[in-house]
Amino acid sequence: MPKGAGKMIAQNKKAYHDYSIEETYEAGIVLQGTEIKSIRQGKVNLKDSYARIEKGEVFLIGMHISPYEQGNRYNHDPLRERKLLLHNKEISKLIGETKEIGYSLVPLKLYLKNGYAKVLIGLAKGKKKYDKREDLKKKEAKREVERAFRERQKM
Repeated sequence: MPKGAGKMIAQNKKAYHDYSIEETYEAGIVLQGTEIKSIRQGKVNLKDSYARIEKGEVFLIGMHISPYEQGNRYNHDPLRERKLLLHNKEISKLIGETKEIGYSLVPLKLYLKNGYAKVLIGLAKGKKKYDKREDLKKKEAKREVERAFRERQKM
């Protein structure tokens, strides 16, 4: 299965708007207790989350996984830091690339692949305000072309 394929659970649309994604990596997540049950129910929010590299390990910070309803005392902290599982070569490459000014690691998608929860992480560079406006103009123009094409086919 290619990267990013599987049952989509959550997507960070804001990341595509705020950043230009240069490269993507697929990472597994270390979960506790009832977290996977909440993920399967789709109770996940990636909106304000990001990844950080500490002591040769990658951690996902700010991802909210709601507590499982039937979890009672075995429930987890919704905003805890979660370790990401990547190969050593990928981590060392990310360390070098994130040292450059303006680059950060942003989670793009959370999905289930072969029964495991995976996160698609993007090496991202922040967009300026004019870049965002330009992207919106391109998107709107593309939408207009498709609309006109559909109208023409109806006739």
